[in-house]
Amino acid sequence: MTNLSTRHLGPFSVSAVGLGCMNLSHAYGHPPSPEQGRAVLHAALDAGVTLFDTAALYGFGANESLVGPVLKSHRNHITLASKCGMAGVRGDDGVVRRVIDGHPKTLRRNCEDSLQRLGTDVIDLYYLHRWDRRVPIEESVGEMSRLVEEGKVRALGLSEIGADALRRAHATFPIAALQSEYSLWSRNAELGTLQACKELGIAYVAFSPLGRAFLTGKLQEVEGLVKGDIRAAMPRFAPEAYAKNLQLLAPMQSIAERADCTLAELAIAWVLHQGEHVIALPGTTSVDHLHEDLRGGAVRLDAALLAELDDLFKPERIQGDRYAVASQREVDTEKYAFETV
Repeated sequence: MTNLSTRHLGPFSVSAVGLGCMNLSHAYGHPPSPEQGRAVLHAALDAGVTLFDTAALYGFGANESLVGPVLKSHRNHITLASKCGMAGVRGDDGVVRRVIDGHPKTLRRNCEDSLQRLGTDVIDLYYLHRWDRRVPIEESVGEMSRLVEEGKVRALGLSEIGADALRRAHATFPIAALQSEYSLWSRNAELGTLQACKELGIAYVAFSPLGRAFLTGKLQEVEGLVKGDIRAAMPRFAPEAYAKNLQLLAPMQSIAERADCTLAELAIAWVLHQGEHVIALPGTTSVDHLHEDLRGGAVRLDAALLAELDDLFKPERIQGDRYAVASQREVDTEKYAFETV
């Protein structure tokens, strides 16, 4: 599988389906072994994936240290993305905690640390992972633009930002990509940012296009989510809400059968059908699931199937908010009127 379709992301041409590397070190309980992580990365390279996404936060640096050496000899053929502004910081008690900090000196330090862990002298695409509301977006982006001028970064991106802040940032320095959650069951992007990206010529990079495994149909119960799995704190993964959400999968399976694909392939395909400026960024710890995700990039959906999916997954039908209150306060994305936080 080496003929993946491509899409434009700033100055880069990237595979329409990239690889989010977070799962290899972070967020879903017990991460796989480094050997398994490297196997997934090599499989993605062999399959023709050219967009790889990591962050200073993931594994508190461990993810960049894993990804960097594997990609080092492929740097001329792939686009490497990382993120600043949210990282692990060791407190006086010796415990490392996640901290959002958008001050210029912190972003610069994040970049220097990431360059060292990745083993490279330049990061192709550098995102502001979260907007620190204590710092004007123009100030954070302004410092990041100086990293571009110094040759440490090639292009800038933002994550979990709403349309208004996106326009302000883009007026400060051209933004190449906005990365936020987007899938059949997380459609807040349609409230403003998806259209703003199209108007401004910005790529929309959709993380969690499989709904954090919900849309694959392979996560049938959530009571057993292990300690450290971020889904356990998300309202839509609460047992009662999740049981109701599962009722959407039977009619989705019917649509998948008519499209001659799996649920995961259908979910990826739907995301890519939302605009030529949209790129899907699934993550996985499984080589088999990686190949399934990539096959979704080749699925073609006609207008009737797309309309059926849109109707089935109307936002008001989804039970539970995307984030709990504390996490929702950290993002700037638009919300539906019926969302409770």
